[in-house]
Amino acid sequence: MNWGAVGAILMGLGVMLGAFGAHGLRDRLDAYSMSIYERAVFYHFLHALGILIVSGLAKLTLSQRNWVCALLFVGVLVFSGSLYALAISGVRLLGAITPIGGISFMAAWFLLAWYLYRS
Repeated sequence: MNWGAVGAILMGLGVMLGAFGAHGLRDRLDAYSMSIYERAVFYHFLHALGILIVSGLAKLTLSQRNWVCALLFVGVLVFSGSLYALAISGVRLLGAITPIGGISFMAAWFLLAWYLYRS
């Protein structure tokens, strides 16, 4: 998998979704929903940037980069995706899957720490 390309695409999507939230949703969402949406964008950007950085770490093997980047990618999809959907739809049940994405983020960062410690 070309994780650098995935990270770059996610960064572009983060800009698009952030602009959509700022301009297209500002008058449609209440303050609470807007804060959820903004949190989704923040974590989306942060972890897309993480994918870009991890994909270029020469200290890691290809397998190690794949594991960390895949976990970050799943985190963006599940964590940010569920928050985007929750903010727009108002269906609070969607928030129940958000922690799965958070666990994926944590697993990625701790796995990265472990790999870097061992190298």
